[in-house]
Amino acid sequence: MPRPPLPPFTRETAIQKVRLAEDGWNSRDPAKVALAYTSDTSWRNRDTFVTGRDQVEVFLANKWHNEQEYRLIKELWAHDGNRIAVRYAYEWHDAEGQWYRSYGNENWEFSDDGLMANRYASINDQKISESDRKFRWPQGRRPDDHPGLSELGL
Repeated sequence: MPRPPLPPFTRETAIQKVRLAEDGWNSRDPAKVALAYTSDTSWRNRDTFVTGRDQVEVFLANKWHNEQEYRLIKELWAHDGNRIAVRYAYEWHDAEGQWYRSYGNENWEFSDDGLMANRYASINDQKISESDRKFRWPQGRRPDDHPGLSELGL
């Protein structure tokens, strides 16, 4: 089933695709998010390699179990044809209550039907205090009027 917007991406459709990905991940629904990827999707996430939707779903369930109060902002970096590069930051806390801001870059490659076939993510975690948090909207989709990464100086 096609998942618009479809490649080749324009600047506008690449921005739409990035926001749709952000919204999906902020839902923290592993089964729903996994549907955005091809059945044989291939990922590198930090030092973890994931292949296929089933592994994506397990990976995400574990991620959001460990990364509590997860809130994410993505921003388009570049696009060309069926590829998009993004930068992002997300905030979360661990089971002990330590807050983090994780910064990353992803390279995405899409199939013709708009599903993500390849995802390569590099991520770094920075400990922050609760008072240093910048992502304070209620769990779920980031409100349209909430600043993005550039506006937040991130």
